[in-house]
Amino acid sequence: MARVLPILSTFLLCCALVSCQDSRDKLEGVDVEEVCADRPADEYFRLDTEGDCREVYRCTKSGLKEIQCPSGLAFDIMKQTCDWKAKVTNCDEKEKPRKVKPILKTDEPICPEGKLSCGDGECLDKELFCNGKPDCKDESDENACSVDDDPNRAPECDPTQCALPDCFCSADGTRIPGAIEPTQVPQMITITFNGAVNVDNIDLYEDIFNGQRQNPNGCSIKGTFFVSHKYTNYSAVQDLHRRGHEISVFSLTHKDDPNYWTSGSYDDWLAEMAGSRLIIERFANITDGSIIGMRAPYLRVGGNKQFEMMADQFFVYDASITASLGRVPIWPYTLYFRMPHKCNGNAHNCPSRSHPVWEMVMNELDRRDDPTFDESLPGCHMVDSCSNVASGDQFARLLRHNFNRHYNSNRAPLGLHFHASWLKSKKEYRDELIKFIEEMLTRNDVFFVTNLQVIQWMQNPTELNSLRDFQEWKEKCDVKGQPYCSLPNACPLTTRELPGETLRLFTCMECPNNYPWILDPTGDGFSV
Repeated sequence: MARVLPILSTFLLCCALVSCQDSRDKLEGVDVEEVCADRPADEYFRLDTEGDCREVYRCTKSGLKEIQCPSGLAFDIMKQTCDWKAKVTNCDEKEKPRKVKPILKTDEPICPEGKLSCGDGECLDKELFCNGKPDCKDESDENACSVDDDPNRAPECDPTQCALPDCFCSADGTRIPGAIEPTQVPQMITITFNGAVNVDNIDLYEDIFNGQRQNPNGCSIKGTFFVSHKYTNYSAVQDLHRRGHEISVFSLTHKDDPNYWTSGSYDDWLAEMAGSRLIIERFANITDGSIIGMRAPYLRVGGNKQFEMMADQFFVYDASITASLGRVPIWPYTLYFRMPHKCNGNAHNCPSRSHPVWEMVMNELDRRDDPTFDESLPGCHMVDSCSNVASGDQFARLLRHNFNRHYNSNRAPLGLHFHASWLKSKKEYRDELIKFIEEMLTRNDVFFVTNLQVIQWMQNPTELNSLRDFQEWKEKCDVKGQPYCSLPNACPLTTRELPGETLRLFTCMECPNNYPWILDPTGDGFSV
């Protein structure tokens, strides 16, 4: 059910203003200046706690705008989105709690050099601000820590200090690596899937990646799989890896509380992502150190803590940050320098510090049916969150229009991100995707590659006419050997962490003692 939230929030933002007369009556006598003083423009709040919890307001230049959730839903003040009424527990609250902010911008310095002022005027060392634990008495040092506000934020892109292969940045994110002419840049397309790999979707993956569809360099097309643990068949993951696809992690528990991810500690991210990698390596027998990417569940980025963990654990890239639909799409970038676009998406908890990690940014898709005519709509990051796509024809238009947006501008990689269940929900979706892939492969400048292969090309930008011999893409070209086992072990397992559940773990490896989970990722048993 949690996955419905982004759609509901889009509905909320797009829904027409209603109950105009009621709204006018309610606004009579409201001091707009007082209500809107120091309030962020994107914050929704209630004027009273009477009624059915559907009405909220926000401040605009022309006054207060009322928005209503659809019938049956209520507005969650903390999450700032509509949700099912039974799940909203703050109908008695008018607004999000206001936090005390530090005093960072003043005409004259009020603290000695190297120190900054807390909200109450106390001066503390600059390094203590936004370090994850409150040091000011009023705790204000942890309340202005966004990408724009963090006093210790990463610097703006400096091309003289940022050189490939280890660092890539540009002022607005649209620059092509290696300053290659767009016509000489391969149009890379990444097909990614989120979630468990099992009997529900293996046939879909066999269908799309049947080994017969080849890129212009003679190698079969490849995809990237962000694997979550529960219900995954690890013998199937092992075979996807054998066939040259990229396996990445999507967490161990996939907890459905979005705040768990947004506010997760370093240790939470470590247990979830490094723990998930440990399980995949062991039970899918992936021993080549190739699991180096991750995506946050619900795209709930975990701020600096997530990226500190990634650097310590040698994760090369994250693929959770979305970039709003713009005129020109954005290339992936490293986080040594400040990210080149607004922190978009769920909870706005992007990393503000410098990190030695690549960001495989998710460019939003333009979902308009007729881009030359339709009014602009908010973009969508997962294909299945393009809620207006309801037929194969609409899906086909979405694919081709977004391909052209990338191909005819700076040829930034086009990401097509799916949950397998959406593609399987209608046969025409699967057919249209395959038709699109086959049409693209008739060109000599379009390649379906993994996320890692995109980074490899960016680290060594190579023109189209030399790509046939591009060594980094040749490594995964030939499928090696036969499937490791034809009949995997179907291990019926339990764990104290999930009382009352017996789960089957499918693996070509030996069965563990327990079902692997967050405190016991190897399944060997709890260490005291």
